[in-house]
Amino acid sequence: MSNRDKKTNENVMPAPVTKLPAVSDRHDADEEAPGAADRPPLPAAFVRRMEALLGEEAGAFLRAYGEPRAYGLRLNGRKLADLRLEPDKLHRMIGLEPVPWCPGGFYYAPESRPGRHPYHAAGLYYIQEPSAMSAAELLAPQPGELVLDLAAAPGGKATQIADRLAGQGLLVANEIHPARARVLSENIERMGIANAVVTNEPPDRLAKRFPAYFDAVMLDAPCSGEGMFRKDPDAVREWSEAAVTACAVRQAGILDEAAKMVRPGGRLVYSTCTFNREENEKTIARFLERWPDFELRQSLRLFPHREHGEGHYAALLVRREDADEGGRAAAGAHAGCGRKGGRDAGRRDRSGFARFRAFAAEALPGFSPDEDLPGGGPLAFGQQLYWLPDGGGRFAPHLLDGLRVLRPGLHLGDLPKDRFEPAHALALHLRPSAARWCLPFAADAPETAAWLRGEALPADANLAGWGLVAVDGLPLGWGKASGGRINNRLPKGLRRP
Repeated sequence: MSNRDKKTNENVMPAPVTKLPAVSDRHDADEEAPGAADRPPLPAAFVRRMEALLGEEAGAFLRAYGEPRAYGLRLNGRKLADLRLEPDKLHRMIGLEPVPWCPGGFYYAPESRPGRHPYHAAGLYYIQEPSAMSAAELLAPQPGELVLDLAAAPGGKATQIADRLAGQGLLVANEIHPARARVLSENIERMGIANAVVTNEPPDRLAKRFPAYFDAVMLDAPCSGEGMFRKDPDAVREWSEAAVTACAVRQAGILDEAAKMVRPGGRLVYSTCTFNREENEKTIARFLERWPDFELRQSLRLFPHREHGEGHYAALLVRREDADEGGRAAAGAHAGCGRKGGRDAGRRDRSGFARFRAFAAEALPGFSPDEDLPGGGPLAFGQQLYWLPDGGGRFAPHLLDGLRVLRPGLHLGDLPKDRFEPAHALALHLRPSAARWCLPFAADAPETAAWLRGEALPADANLAGWGLVAVDGLPLGWGKASGGRINNRLPKGLRRP
């Protein structure tokens, strides 16, 4: 993941963070992984547990630890439509093979290193461990729904949910840890998502704000990480039976808060990247005892000796239509949510949006704010202008009052003095046809590499003003043409060495 110091991070409000035991969130990590020969030995207690769990299959499972891990990515459907490259060529270039349980998911050849390709910077795909793609498919978000990803960093399942929402409805992507919440926000931006809000809150505060509110909730719970042992040596070294017990206790508390936010008739998916029953089936069984208005509709397990993937568990829970709602978001919007250091949502800014309209009229003749933005309205945080989606009329700015919000929708740009400066997020959201001018380059062109390093490019002397630089039809960022050159406006934190 890129280490960014961009302006949108200025909206993060500092707050204390509880120290938690080491747990795994590594199933959406990057391409790096040790070879089989470099992996540490499996803990003896873990081996005994797996033998008890799998019986005759344990031998095949343990042998799989010595085999190569799976590498996967998920294509961004919205960006794929703009890619000026034949799909077959893309598949051959990266060595793509379909992941059976995810229509947009693919295995890739590790030597292709897609994380270093310009297409990654343009948001064409998200690098994601293949088995981790199963949980969002089980949740099956539908366009127009209100969806919460409660523990969303680094963003694999959140961006997968957003892809399925297809620009309609609303995704609230939350992460309790500030640094990881920033990475989540960056990935939401890179994938060009407009109908998402990124928050940095503990689950209980969100539950007070949004009781019985969401159509669907994803909880990819922090866990002991047994499914990531081939991928991450630290997960092996940190594992213990005590850690399994501690994780199960934590998961129960987080799952209870997640359940409070599911509307009657709504869905909740609980998932982990671990194998033991304490954190999976037993956690769900105890939850159903505490929450009789939920029922288990489906569960799945992925094992590395059965499927080409690392390991995952997911359970689909549905809340009964006649369940007690326990209050509504509108009623709970301010109840019990006040906190020193909190912050009210930004103000509606019509004058700032008028500046954006003027900018769009000049620089984006192929873009209509009224037609091409999701339903919602402009929102200003200091000098930053966002477009806050309204989730089909079900979401309003006051619901963010007092919450730590990193990204209240699509960052349109900044408002210094009487100017408008377009945001990088807007460039990645746009289609190249929207811009007055767009300089397209091939992925292997020297200009593409120079642009990603932050260098200016030569241009026709008649070219002026704001426009886009693109790779094979995918915007990489803003440029500003003047005097026969295009000044590079790629954020410094994204520039390559």
